[in-house]
Amino acid sequence: MKCAVIVFPGSNCDIDCYHVWRNVLGQPAEYVFHKDRFSPDDFDLIILPGGFSYGDYLRVGAIARFSPAMASVYRAAEKGKLILGICNGFQILLESGLLPGAMMRNEDLKFHCHDVYLKVGTVDTPFTNLYRRGEVVRMPIAHGEGNYYAGRETIERLKAEGRIAFYYCDRNGMVTGDANPNGSLENIAGILNEGKNILGMMPHPERCAEEILGNTGGRKLFESILDYFEGRVKSGRQG
Repeated sequence: MKCAVIVFPGSNCDIDCYHVWRNVLGQPAEYVFHKDRFSPDDFDLIILPGGFSYGDYLRVGAIARFSPAMASVYRAAEKGKLILGICNGFQILLESGLLPGAMMRNEDLKFHCHDVYLKVGTVDTPFTNLYRRGEVVRMPIAHGEGNYYAGRETIERLKAEGRIAFYYCDRNGMVTGDANPNGSLENIAGILNEGKNILGMMPHPERCAEEILGNTGGRKLFESILDYFEGRVKSGRQG
């Protein structure tokens, strides 16, 4: 399963994502520079990594959405390819319209860099199928603009369609205000598009995918992607 890791000016988690896919899971991966276009058929998974693309000028993700590589990402989305946006990658997906809503400054106007607990909201997706619904996992966050906002109608639709992948929660799985690190509506930490082939999330699963790091809460997300793809290959539905 070949993965493209898009590299924007200011990306700082691209190497981590590449490492997990290539060295931890043993799958082919390739860096794609933001100025390059590619064929959606060249890759099965596209990762938009965390960082500070274009220095976060204007608005987080606002400039990155116009990168030539994003034109290829749009085409890949239309073809149903799997797309994972992590932290800044999530912000880019919102700015590009591939996911609904917007990202605002953290409610307390502080940069948060620490572990959080997440409650798995749905398992009927390529990204979460190996988790249990309601499972609590620990992942790190590192952001100043993770306060997810959308209109009430959009929020209700995300909930009704099972498109909230992760909620911020406490260690016992309770979704509370105290467990919310940034003020995100409904404690939302990650959402999916209508086709559930695109996931945007603020926490960093690539930073907790190996035992040596003291936490493997994110590894199952990448293994879910691979499991989903291998299932499609066996059924002859890949692509």
